[in-house]
Amino acid sequence: MTKLRLAIVGAGPAGIYAADIALKAERDFDISIDLFEHLPAPYGLVRYGVAPDHPRIKGIIGALREVLDRGDIRLFGNVEYGVDITMDDLKKHYNAVIFSTGATKDVPMDIPGIDLGGSYGAADFVSWYDGHPDVPRTWPLTASSVAVLGNGNVALDAARMLAKHADDLLVTEIPDNVYQGLKASPVTDVHVFGRRGPAQAKFSPLELRELGELRDVDMIVYDEDFVIDPASQALIDSNKQVFVLNKVMNEWRTRETGKASRRLHLHFYANPLELVSDADGNVAALRYERTAPDGNGNGGVVGTGEIREVEIQAFYRAIGYYSSPLKDVPFDAVKGVIPNREGQVIDEAGQQIPGVYATGWIKRGPVGLIGHTKSDAMETIAHVLGDHSTWWTPENPEEGSIVDLMESRGIEYTTAEGWTKLDEYEQKLGEPEGRARIKVVDRETMLKVSLS
Repeated sequence: MTKLRLAIVGAGPAGIYAADIALKAERDFDISIDLFEHLPAPYGLVRYGVAPDHPRIKGIIGALREVLDRGDIRLFGNVEYGVDITMDDLKKHYNAVIFSTGATKDVPMDIPGIDLGGSYGAADFVSWYDGHPDVPRTWPLTASSVAVLGNGNVALDAARMLAKHADDLLVTEIPDNVYQGLKASPVTDVHVFGRRGPAQAKFSPLELRELGELRDVDMIVYDEDFVIDPASQALIDSNKQVFVLNKVMNEWRTRETGKASRRLHLHFYANPLELVSDADGNVAALRYERTAPDGNGNGGVVGTGEIREVEIQAFYRAIGYYSSPLKDVPFDAVKGVIPNREGQVIDEAGQQIPGVYATGWIKRGPVGLIGHTKSDAMETIAHVLGDHSTWWTPENPEEGSIVDLMESRGIEYTTAEGWTKLDEYEQKLGEPEGRARIKVVDRETMLKVSLS
């Protein structure tokens, strides 16, 4: 009987879903799957890209954990593709590989002043407050007035974490260094800017509602942004999510404000033009142009020529994620994805590359919620299983051979059992303070606990 030895690079939701779907699929051959993850712990952006005060979303970890706990998928953590293992290694030990490495970098932005001190990518900030082991332990939270550019959930997460009082995060798994940093923040005003109107915002209703529940934080919206054009009204009337968003923001317009110590402002119809510098080369203001609906009925905007400025000392761009290229794998630098046809990786000529596949954000771009990765993985797995005739023919397909290779190279790899140890360790750290867990940030500590 033929056996498929499948490698999956990336142990976030996309990779774990792909492994689970492959094992449950109808087929007439056995499958053996190894997951490779460059971090010592699994779960990718669910662990390192979701704000710590989102326990409902982090509940997805429970479902992913069930897959790994079955014992029919091997996890090799702390193994970096392109450094510890290469494409040639994979070809020697597997029939095929699926890349599910996601997107963790910020989309670049080109406006004057974007490189000033105090200008950041929101993805880097997210990695810091989520305790990613490969980012600095401190974050420069010295601004009293901050701007966040973006009208999606990442922008809301960043704004909420900046505006929320640190003590209100102690019920979460927030790392201690993050709590201490946020506790010392002098912030009083957080401004969220979007180029288009409120009806075109891409917030989820749940995320937006949570902003209005922040303790001692006033929600500030501006009446001038709620003069609704016919196209926006039609969208409000026809789309339930947009209707709910509009209802929430209009309720905020009726609230009494002025008593809270912090304010979170939502600005719409604002196109950023420039970050203004102070004498020391740091951000001093955001200069933007007021926009207006273009009248074409598609939610587009045009500039009005009215220029405004808001004094700030820090600026975060949350305009999208971008994937990183992988060694010996094609990469579309414009779209930020591995070029593919329904998950089958293709070369510059559009020809399928045998044995190489993609799923998740590295396949389709950083769009859609975590749940969308399931249907994405199903499409890719269908091709993997159906491409039997083009699989690689590995020299050493035995399951123990890849372990021997890593051990011969001195790679300190972690396993699913090691993750269980780390998970229990983090929970024990939280017990004295009545918390569910305190996340371990330091990679060396993660390894020490996992390998004990």
